[in-house]
Amino acid sequence: MGNSNKLGFWVLTALVVGNMVGSGIFMLPRSLSEAASPGGVMLAWLFTGVGVLMIALVFGNLAIRKPNLTGGPQIYAKELFKPESGASILSGFMASWGYWIGNVAGNVAIITTFAGYLSTFFPILTSQAEWFTIGNYTLKVGNGLTFIVCSVLLWGTHFIILQGLESAGKLNFAATAAKVTGFLLFILVGLFAFDKTNMLPIVETRLSDSGQTFGLMSQINNAALVTLWAFCGLESAVVFASRAKRKIDVKRATIVGLFIALGIYIGISTLVMGMLDQNTLISSEKPLIDAIQTVLGPVGGKVLAAIGLVSLFGSTIGWVMLSAEVPYQAAKQGLFLPAFLKENKKGLPIFSLVLTNGIAQIFIFSTVSKSISGAFDFIIVIATLAYLVPYFIASVYQLKLVIKGESYMTLKSRILDGVIATVATLYSVWVIISGTSDLKTFILGIVLLSSGIFFYGSLKKSHRMEKEREELLSA
Repeated sequence: MGNSNKLGFWVLTALVVGNMVGSGIFMLPRSLSEAASPGGVMLAWLFTGVGVLMIALVFGNLAIRKPNLTGGPQIYAKELFKPESGASILSGFMASWGYWIGNVAGNVAIITTFAGYLSTFFPILTSQAEWFTIGNYTLKVGNGLTFIVCSVLLWGTHFIILQGLESAGKLNFAATAAKVTGFLLFILVGLFAFDKTNMLPIVETRLSDSGQTFGLMSQINNAALVTLWAFCGLESAVVFASRAKRKIDVKRATIVGLFIALGIYIGISTLVMGMLDQNTLISSEKPLIDAIQTVLGPVGGKVLAAIGLVSLFGSTIGWVMLSAEVPYQAAKQGLFLPAFLKENKKGLPIFSLVLTNGIAQIFIFSTVSKSISGAFDFIIVIATLAYLVPYFIASVYQLKLVIKGESYMTLKSRILDGVIATVATLYSVWVIISGTSDLKTFILGIVLLSSGIFFYGSLKKSHRMEKEREELLSA
């Protein structure tokens, strides 16, 4: 692999921060306020912060203790069973499948949010005027133009990445630096504009669409899935471990990136709740811009929208890179279809990149019939549930290493990692239970994961042919 595809500490950290602080930072304040009262939101951040920190430590530990296992947390699924057994290959494939689709959905959430913030400069993107009618379906002007914008951003990013991973990574780094600077300025402005009366009452019941009431604990459970979305991308450095200049940089980038993102998320989501009243926040399509406009007027909104566009552009680069890398690395481990191993002259996974973005294009069709916030809410439920299974698997695999004592030289480090892995596992189970308590969400998650079984036969066949070839060569 050429040096043009090797990634250093700061580029890896930028990938972690850039992928976590993507669409979530712009849309989550609204989603959280809809799910929980201010008290429930803050407690959800607390639980999520601790849980995700444990998962980050699990990723960092495994990257160092098992450097040969690269490509993302789903890779550890096959290690839970005997090598080359049917259960090993099936679990690795299914985890990789769900994680891949989750990545694609995550990328689409960022792209649709980009279109939402672009509407600050081009209001026609929200136009409800009729464009044309086909049969019983009428396409609105805003939905049609949003679809075009999202498609252009997706494939424009595709061609940027084709120029080389290192150059794309540096562009992502520049965009991440710009976004972090912009968010710090937002926090400073928000501190002066914060009005605690907007957060009162701190704790109150929430009503569902069906009229069901939710108390504090139910609100925390509801918000847990939403806050976890903020940290999807935490494993970005782990996915690119095989391309890292130094293995230790993977753990460092993961931990540093997490703390940077955590500070930004908690700071901004809390301040926005104090800058807008609850009803305004829940109905907002661009909560950060609406919040800053209460202080600085339309000019401030446009400045923040510009920062947001730069931020989301950088995040799109990072997520497209990540989404294409996952099945490529899984295929190298024998857990995905061999076709995904195809590279171009620059060592980029060209088949994976094209197919991944082709599937993303299908997801983007959700913008044709939904508002930006509606499409965002639909996609983050799909994506977050897809991430939870690999997170859980990685935590359980860490527990397996601790119990067996594999790769451990001292009892102290073994006990410490055991505590970390246990908390990470319990956290993953808690969010999975909370996230699938709704029947519709549960069914969507099952359909997403089980859909990969249609392609497992091809993988199994390729393994059988490879085994027969090895037997012939050894005969």
